[in-house]
Amino acid sequence: MGTVFLSLPLAREGTDSAPFLEALFTSTSAVCVTGLIIVDTPEYWTTFGEIVILGLIQIGGFGIMTMASLLVMMISRRMGLRSRLTAAAETKSLGLGDVRTVVVGVAKISVTFEITLAAILTVRLATGHDEPVGHAAYLGVFHAISAFNNAGFSLYSDSLTAFVTDPWICLPIAVAVICGGLGVPVMLELRRQLRRPRRWSLHTKITLSGTGVLLAGGAVFVTASEWANPDTLGALSVPGKLLAGFFHAVMPRTAGFNTLDVGAMNDGTLLGTDVLMFIGGGSAGTAGGIKVTTFFLLFFVIFAEVRGVRAVNVFDRRVGERAQRQALTVALLAVAVVVIPTLVLLEMTDLALDRVLFEVVSAFATVGLSTGITADLPPIGHYMLTVVMFVGRLGPITLASALALRQRERLYALPEARPIIG
Repeated sequence: MGTVFLSLPLAREGTDSAPFLEALFTSTSAVCVTGLIIVDTPEYWTTFGEIVILGLIQIGGFGIMTMASLLVMMISRRMGLRSRLTAAAETKSLGLGDVRTVVVGVAKISVTFEITLAAILTVRLATGHDEPVGHAAYLGVFHAISAFNNAGFSLYSDSLTAFVTDPWICLPIAVAVICGGLGVPVMLELRRQLRRPRRWSLHTKITLSGTGVLLAGGAVFVTASEWANPDTLGALSVPGKLLAGFFHAVMPRTAGFNTLDVGAMNDGTLLGTDVLMFIGGGSAGTAGGIKVTTFFLLFFVIFAEVRGVRAVNVFDRRVGERAQRQALTVALLAVAVVVIPTLVLLEMTDLALDRVLFEVVSAFATVGLSTGITADLPPIGHYMLTVVMFVGRLGPITLASALALRQRERLYALPEARPIIG
């Protein structure tokens, strides 16, 4: 539907309609809350086209089945068993009884964050950057929805580089990105038990602590790596460097906004950003990647193995073997999804490995950061990234759900053998 609407002459500036590839790529990037573009959003699309993109971002970030369930409840005031099953699978609800509460809670949280951020951005753009009130409100709403849903679409051709040292723009957007990337289960649990951390679930504890580690480590890494780079942080004051470094540690969590020229960053910074993008954010939310819980669960598995401990214990809880196998499966299949398109694009183009890998990881993790090569790829490359974005948005969710539903117990055990490892 997004592709059809964006293909209408009404959606594109000028008299011609957008070609199929441009409409398909933009629609996929919006509904998968990625943010990669092959055309300049404010220059190429009309206000109608921008509103279509905004609607796709909201639907994609909120969740297809969550949105459908909310509409069903609004119309019929009740949910059938099938609707509850699909919504429970998407939002990772603990049981069918709490699906209605989860869906309504997601709607309230989304609207609250988006309205609050839109108000802050509107006031700042109108008072600090001389934007007309009406246009400032439009920009505020668009960027608020794009930020909370971790989409990264911007109505500025250079993303947010004009606001690199403006904390009233960067910090609210960063906070919205972080909160939107925590995931539905964590947000709802914090709303209920914010002051009782001892009662938090293991998932919430891993997500919050892992997010804190990645944000702090990422900020230090980006700031230190780019401190003297004249094309990025080098020209800024110390407070500006710290703000920009923190902002760019937040954005690889699948948001995609940038206040610095990503293409001018050092190779080491690009590789570190690849790692942050690949890990992603929280489960059952707007974030992509293999998810924070998957990464840190594998870390604790390795830590336990190195110590020679059979049980994997995290925050005074033992993690089951099925969860460990699921995490390993998701991580290794994600590596395959990244490596194969990277190899194909390297064979098709003369681009450097670091640039191609960055673009593919950004597409898979639904981030939207780019070194500037996306628009220059051949059409087959655009189609490939379209598939990668789609797989990156739905693949980990679908795979984890499928693995959880395929539990089968064998009534016998084969003789044990030990292959040589390492």
